[in-house]
Amino acid sequence: MSSAAGAHHLYVHLPFCAHRCGYCDFVTLVGRNGEHSAYVDALLAELDLERGTLAPRLETVFLGGGTPTFTASSDLARLLARLPAAEEVTVEANPETVTPDLARLLLERGVTRVSVGAQSFQPHLLETLERRATPVSVRAAVYALRDAGFDNISLDLLYGIPGQSAADLERDLSEALALAPEHLSCYELEAKPGTRFTHTYGNELARQAEAMEDYFERVVERLTDAGYRWYETANFCVRPEHADGRDLRARHNLAYWRGRDYLGIGIGAVSTIRGRRWRTTPRLASYLAALRRGEAPPRDFEALPDAVQRRERVLLGLRLDEPLALEGLEEALDGGAMRRLEGLGLAERRSGKSGDVLALTSRGRFLGGGVTADLLV
Repeated sequence: MSSAAGAHHLYVHLPFCAHRCGYCDFVTLVGRNGEHSAYVDALLAELDLERGTLAPRLETVFLGGGTPTFTASSDLARLLARLPAAEEVTVEANPETVTPDLARLLLERGVTRVSVGAQSFQPHLLETLERRATPVSVRAAVYALRDAGFDNISLDLLYGIPGQSAADLERDLSEALALAPEHLSCYELEAKPGTRFTHTYGNELARQAEAMEDYFERVVERLTDAGYRWYETANFCVRPEHADGRDLRARHNLAYWRGRDYLGIGIGAVSTIRGRRWRTTPRLASYLAALRRGEAPPRDFEALPDAVQRRERVLLGLRLDEPLALEGLEEALDGGAMRRLEGLGLAERRSGKSGDVLALTSRGRFLGGGVTADLLV
């Protein structure tokens, strides 16, 4: 499951945001404009220290946050210029940060894919989410990226927002489809412990939980009817036959779901390399100080025994619409549960060219994590 030749996937965390939304539990920092340059210096220093963990040529680089496009343009430009080349380079962007100049900068610096955090097109829902973007700025961001020459744009949408009706969800899906993105990520809003949002809306989120299965099915039906491939539980892409033969699945995230090694740099970033996982300190001061000294930043390490890797491979692999090869994973699976779920029409085991494979049926995919949890020993 890991590669002796080094990781082919790099994640870069840019934590700065103009504003922290109430539902966010990511490692983020508001403002800090004066520290953007020092942080990019530290990222590049950490990358130099970790070059040996990366393969000579990368498949993917992903800049996430935070809001990577809130980082000062000059610092973002020099970071992109110094990152290793990769076949897919994705940058996350909040709509209100995307200008024509920024879109051109991203394209010129080798970015191949932009993921725009739309979340909703309904003003009252954006207000509930404490988003700075407006429906107009979401559309303007996509238009600016198109004008710059981007042909691989992803939109993020949320459903299960307090106050969101089924009609609101249908309107959001219609607005998103009207922009013809190559990729859509549609996530159920979670009540993350300790967030301001959960404190305010936790009871309402709990009350509406039963409606989420219906909302999820609406999302899948609308997007698949529109010609998108439901390739992962929450992710959809234009089918190759409608995209000049291109495979528009998010390759970086596919690496996570397939259990590939990856290096993460920046505060709070996670890495999984050769059976070991570590998380870098979320504290900016500690991170900067260590890298100024030429040292690796403080990290929490976790060994990943084979049994844990097998379980993770099943949990993540069954999120995909492609069959999961069972070679080496049998010890993680409950044979009795598998037969029961096959009998219920939720899972299907069959012989493939290289051995047995397992896949969830369409109904099994709608039930998702519950089915997968039953399968595990």
